[in-house]
Amino acid sequence: MTPDMDPLTKVTIGCGPAIYNKDAQAVAGGQASELETVKNNYLMKKLGLSDGPEPMDAINKVIEVYGKSERNKYRAVVYYMLCKHFGKESVYG
Repeated sequence: MTPDMDPLTKVTIGCGPAIYNKDAQAVAGGQASELETVKNNYLMKKLGLSDGPEPMDAINKVIEVYGKSERNKYRAVVYYMLCKHFGKESVYG
């Protein structure tokens, strides 16, 4: 996947200082609780999506594309991919 750097930069800025915290900078793709947090705090709160199977399906698809074996799934990249998946780039102005 070739990233569009403008939206990726905006998503990264939107993550705030958490991207500099070793524990918060990556998404633990194998932990159901972490994926639920991404769904609730990012997809539902930030992007305004409704609850249902679609958000979790999208998260799983993004984790698959990123690579399940990839140890460091950077939060900003996962959020960017989800933002693109749902066409919600307008959230970042």
